[in-house]
Amino acid sequence: MLERTSGLTDEPAETEQPVEAEPRRSGRLRSAMKSAWRFLIAQSFSSLTRRIVILNLAGLIALLTGVLYLSQFRAGLIDARAQSLLVQGEIIAGAIAASATVETNAITIDPERLLELQAGESYGPTDDALSGIEFPINPERVAPVLRRLVSPTRTRARIYDREGVLILDSRNLYGRGDILRFDLPAPGAGDPGLVERLTIAIRRWFSRGDLPLYKELGPDNGKGYAEVEQALAGLKASMVRINERGEVIVSVAVPVQRFRAVRGVLMLSTQGADIDQMVEAERLAILKVFLVAAAVMVVLSILLAGTIAGPVRRLADGAERVRRRIRTRVQIPDFTRRNDEIGELSGALRDMTDALYSRIEAIESFAADVAHELKNPLTSLRSAVETLPLAKNEDSRNRLLGVIMHDVQRLNRLISDISDASRLDAELQRQEAEPVDVRKLLEALVTAADVQPGDVSVTLAFQSGGANDFRVPGHDSRLAQVFTNLIENARSFSPEGGTVRVTGRRLKNHIDVIVDDDGPGIRPDALDKIFERFYTDRPHQGFGQNSGLGLSISRQIIEAHGGRIHATNRVMPAADDDTPRVLGARFIVQLPAM
Repeated sequence: MLERTSGLTDEPAETEQPVEAEPRRSGRLRSAMKSAWRFLIAQSFSSLTRRIVILNLAGLIALLTGVLYLSQFRAGLIDARAQSLLVQGEIIAGAIAASATVETNAITIDPERLLELQAGESYGPTDDALSGIEFPINPERVAPVLRRLVSPTRTRARIYDREGVLILDSRNLYGRGDILRFDLPAPGAGDPGLVERLTIAIRRWFSRGDLPLYKELGPDNGKGYAEVEQALAGLKASMVRINERGEVIVSVAVPVQRFRAVRGVLMLSTQGADIDQMVEAERLAILKVFLVAAAVMVVLSILLAGTIAGPVRRLADGAERVRRRIRTRVQIPDFTRRNDEIGELSGALRDMTDALYSRIEAIESFAADVAHELKNPLTSLRSAVETLPLAKNEDSRNRLLGVIMHDVQRLNRLISDISDASRLDAELQRQEAEPVDVRKLLEALVTAADVQPGDVSVTLAFQSGGANDFRVPGHDSRLAQVFTNLIENARSFSPEGGTVRVTGRRLKNHIDVIVDDDGPGIRPDALDKIFERFYTDRPHQGFGQNSGLGLSISRQIIEAHGGRIHATNRVMPAADDDTPRVLGARFIVQLPAM
């Protein structure tokens, strides 16, 4: 009995519900995607975070694509399916050959004669005689056998005769009482849509495009299949093709032989979606693993980016606050405990900010000191100028002119020293450090100082090493300025007949230059003050004879060379508990050696 049913007529409620639910399901999906996108935008991920996530996902996607494209599962499944069909085909072909009967008038087989045969007796023609007898494939006898063997499987079986004409097709086999159900196409179903065409194109691309296209040939053109033609020659053959939907079809052809004579061909082929469903199930499992890995990778990437982008953003905000600072001192966030590049960046920014604030404070202090120092001679100069017209005699007028000249010279000296000090940092930053031989430099300076008029002599001595042991990286002109200032300062404090002793000493990692004099020494409370700007303590000289910037500039130059300078007194231990006697001042300059 043939019953033709359709889901649209038997169960209308069940078929209309999915059609109406599909738009609602797609609408909920779009709404969820929009909500997720708004959430991502609201998070305001930084560019660095997006780059980390995208790069990590790109590597994972490349790995997934390679696994799907180069997977051996599909090729192995096709080979196994072909071998299984060959074995199945041999079994079915043997059963079909055994079911063939003799249909000829030349030979008659009597069943009663077979019952009368005694042990060892034979009846009928010999094998040589039978080899020329035809055993045609009877569709009525073969059809039940073929149906029973093929029905449990999803395999299509076709039998061709020796001329390549189709005898039987398992698609057209059905038994008495069977009910055949045919799924009617959905309303409006025609050509495949965009999504389906894209799916077919992707499936064909994964098939690598090297498989021939399967075409359904007519019932009289069985030899159009290459495997059928080979099977008619007595060989087993298999072929792998793809249909128009990009689905893999494996087909095998086995000769149906009786007494070594080919009577026909059995062709077995898989259904269009048989292998592809298994391959897609395997790829779906891989895709699920990929989605889980991608989700984990995104979370880890966001966490990783948070440990990078977050601190960097805080450092950038701190730098922006420093740029906009007006009165308060802004601290850069401290990440130095991280022990990584972010920590190094944080430490560098903090050091840079501290140096910047120190420079700003130094400039402010320098400006205040300059204003104060310039104000004193200007006040004195103004007073003298205002008093000059009131002078009643020549002596008063000459004294006032002398004050004016002294203040002008003092202003000139201050302006020169201030100009030198203000451009010192910029000059040291612009010039490249070069090896400076301190030994040769001191020899030249001491020789020049010793020939100057005066009763104070200058001596030079070196301790340890040869000439190459006294090289330092730096600027020879600025170092010469420091040593000249120290020598001249020592000569100015030394009494007549005194000696200024300059000593060069090479230690392990640095070079010491020591300048000793025979002067009164330095008051203990002034050992650090003498290096401050505009500080001067010269009781033996008149007021305004010195700007007080010489030692300050010297310390600035030495510190720019990575060294240090300090002062102390040379003392002679006193007997008993008397106060030790000061022999003179000592200035020590330490510079890093080459």
